[in-house]
Amino acid sequence: MKIAVASPPYPKSIADGLQWIAKLAKDAANQQATVVCFPETYLPGYPGFGAEKATPENMQAALDKVCAIAAENSICIIIPMDWFKDDELLNVAWVVSKTGEPLGYQTKNQLDPSEDNIWTAGTERSLFEADGLKFGITICHEGFRYPESVRWAARNGAQVVFHPHFTGSDTEGVQLSEWGNKHSPYYEKAMMMRAMENTIYFASVGYATEYQEAASCIIAPDEVCLDYQPYGEVGVAVAEIDLDKATGLLAKRFKPELV
Repeated sequence: MKIAVASPPYPKSIADGLQWIAKLAKDAANQQATVVCFPETYLPGYPGFGAEKATPENMQAALDKVCAIAAENSICIIIPMDWFKDDELLNVAWVVSKTGEPLGYQTKNQLDPSEDNIWTAGTERSLFEADGLKFGITICHEGFRYPESVRWAARNGAQVVFHPHFTGSDTEGVQLSEWGNKHSPYYEKAMMMRAMENTIYFASVGYATEYQEAASCIIAPDEVCLDYQPYGEVGVAVAEIDLDKATGLLAKRFKPELV
């Protein structure tokens, strides 16, 4: 089985974002990927960088378009986006089946302190399935700094945890060149730990920014980076995974009663 992570540019508009989703989902499908994941709140774009304003109407219309893209390419799509529920704005990742059916969404439950005035934190965790692949989702800050979110998924049978995030910018920073370099920000080291400490695959995905602080990559249960999308380059990274290796062994040996 193959899985993919897509690194698009920051969307100029919702329509622009949908065009990139269509292109990169097709690229992933052409490489026989079962599922492709996009970065955090790709629709309408992470706030503070010129994103188009989200409304209940344009977010629903955007989700409908993503469903059509999934069905057209016969690929499961994880699309992070703003979502409205009971007059509250949530940071979510919708899962759409390869037939275009919305399967539900995972909320961002652990917000970064800077996000407290943007979104309402979610309160539930979910597992999803695509062609026999069981997976969970943890969004940005909670996957980097709250490993419990990944351990919950692994202890409940997830073979992969997808991790849409946003790091870096197009305006300032350091241009990275080597994945996992000891002088790079801690993000890629955290990704390695999430895979190794749970004995599962960890697939982290961010925007292709000029000063990207972490690459979109797929990491095996033994901490090996199977593939990554080069920093600042738009495209998809695709890796073949062996589900027999995603045992969740270390996660299942956790003794919560001792905490």
